[in-house]
Amino acid sequence: MKNVAVSTRSADTAGMRAPLLPSDFHFDLPSELIAQTPAERRDAARLLVLNRADDALTHAHVGELPNFLRAGDLLVVNDTRVIPARIFGRSASGGAVELLLVRSVTSAPNERDWLCLGKPARRLRVGAEIAFPDHVRASVVAAHGDGRYTVAFDATVDVSVFLSRHGEIPLPPYIRRPDGPLPLDQTRYQTVFACAPGAIAAPTAGLHFTERLIDLLRARDVDVARLTLHVGPGTFLPVRCEDLHHHVMDPEWCEISEVTATAIRRAKAAGGRVVAVGTTTTRALESAASDEAVVEAGMRWADRFIVPGDRFRVIDALFTNFHLPGSTLLLLVSAFAGRERVLATYIEAVRRRYRFYSYGDAMLIQ
Repeated sequence: MKNVAVSTRSADTAGMRAPLLPSDFHFDLPSELIAQTPAERRDAARLLVLNRADDALTHAHVGELPNFLRAGDLLVVNDTRVIPARIFGRSASGGAVELLLVRSVTSAPNERDWLCLGKPARRLRVGAEIAFPDHVRASVVAAHGDGRYTVAFDATVDVSVFLSRHGEIPLPPYIRRPDGPLPLDQTRYQTVFACAPGAIAAPTAGLHFTERLIDLLRARDVDVARLTLHVGPGTFLPVRCEDLHHHVMDPEWCEISEVTATAIRRAKAAGGRVVAVGTTTTRALESAASDEAVVEAGMRWADRFIVPGDRFRVIDALFTNFHLPGSTLLLLVSAFAGRERVLATYIEAVRRRYRFYSYGDAMLIQ
């Protein structure tokens, strides 16, 4: 593969950027390579290791990850938990309505107003009433375009309890489940780190880890730190701009503890690498980094849309799944490793029949 350097840019040169076209991030992906079920064991998925220094590719399995990391490295994972956010109701005329609750409008206890994605639009006009099981009702109070709405539940409804009883795990549409999620999805579409409810999609790179693999990593003096980023629609909604620089990515709420921020500083000071598990972890860390590459603890909205030409301040290696052509996730990976290098690697992954997307195989880019 051609060796492609990753460029950097500053805000002063942002206006001089060459356009980023959707076609620049296209590759042919046979539909049969889109994984419909996970590997039999989490760490049995295949692992493609890309070395940026010499473009070398190594084919392995996730269970062999400790062989590719170094003593003193710090693995940073996202401990968000997917909530059963997909619900089904009926309009006043009896028509079916589907909502995907993204997040409450505020953090108040038992918040009744929720931002959501909904369909069909003809049944979700402002003022429309929706009936759900258990005599729960909600009304559409705002329409924001592109299938986004604010709905208000009855004041007596405990939304979290209602979701636990009647909500579905919101699997992505490319995992085909015509009759709804399977029993295996209830566990396998959550990471072993998941403890902070709030995501509407899994941080899928983390799906490959097991407690045994974590123990093996720690035995090699690779530490593990956690942060929380609640994955929202910004991660997976399509890019519709002619020039990808103009895409506006929805911010996602994240929290980085002082323990994790300190672990990152210590690893860096000792010469270790920060290895981000997934694009969501990467986005949280890079959004929290100062110009001096110091990760600041606290709660914030992760709002960085990372594209080729951007500078990475924190992460030194990236463990990630294989992503959709033209997606914001592929843009982030291309920013880290170089567009031509990533696309060439993806073409090789297709040739070798790696499995793609949420339940697919993994890459380590270092």
